[in-house]
Amino acid sequence: MKRLLKILGIVIALTQMCILPTFAQKIVNDSVKINGELRRYKMIIPDNLPDDAPLVMVCHGYGNTGKSKTWMNKAAVRHNFAVCVAQGLKDSKGKHSWNVGYPTQKDWKVDDVSALCKLAAIVQNKYRLSKKNTFLTGMSNGGDLCYLMAHSKQTTFKAFASLAGQLMYPIYENKKVGRPVPFMEIHGTNDKVSRWTGDMENKDGWGEYVPVPLAICRIVDANKCTAISSDTIAVTDTTLNSHIIKYEFSNPRTHNDVWLYKVINAPHCWFEKYINTGEEVWRFFSRYIQ
Repeated sequence: MKRLLKILGIVIALTQMCILPTFAQKIVNDSVKINGELRRYKMIIPDNLPDDAPLVMVCHGYGNTGKSKTWMNKAAVRHNFAVCVAQGLKDSKGKHSWNVGYPTQKDWKVDDVSALCKLAAIVQNKYRLSKKNTFLTGMSNGGDLCYLMAHSKQTTFKAFASLAGQLMYPIYENKKVGRPVPFMEIHGTNDKVSRWTGDMENKDGWGEYVPVPLAICRIVDANKCTAISSDTIAVTDTTLNSHIIKYEFSNPRTHNDVWLYKVINAPHCWFEKYINTGEEVWRFFSRYIQ
């Protein structure tokens, strides 16, 4: 009996050793000097990632440091793409951030559009990733950067996905969308940081920014989208008093489409309780894989 129990124990132990993690990936801390500044970033690389795999760059919110856990990690393993989590430089308040024109960034000369385009090129070469299939997503301040990128003349990123991002009014007023580019926004109507209705009076101190529908309409117009459809989606957590209204604006000729997810009653967040954020973002990006 004792011998049988011992053998059973060994079998159980071996079985546990053979269980592989569901999401197998390695995390690499790296850095490079760009435009005279040291840029730190993390690479999230799924096991057995093939050469020339797509690259998704992730940009954090204001005051964060670019942690390795993002809304794209699980999707990266499931769909075989690499994630680069970039870290913003410190602004005048000592906060890691992206320079999108907040009042506290008034005299800050950092050009994050140029820096991230250069970083993407470096990462593509160093990790043997696709030069064609490179995308950008960001949350909050990182989402703001997606809007700024869309209003630049960059050609590095093929599509953008903003989470709780905002379009600063000076960008809206002074810059046209650089070129037609696919764009996606997920935004909560109860967001008290990046308000759905905008903040044209700068009551919150982030500077003037336009309402989300107006920001999206600017890109819809630039992309010459001619068709619109909408759908109602149930949220993942049914205990939440919420649902999602998804709007799809499409250009059947160029396919430079715009998707807007209006998350009813959702606060400032990654929306992971409401929807599988990473899967939804990748579903949008993957439409533009070459």
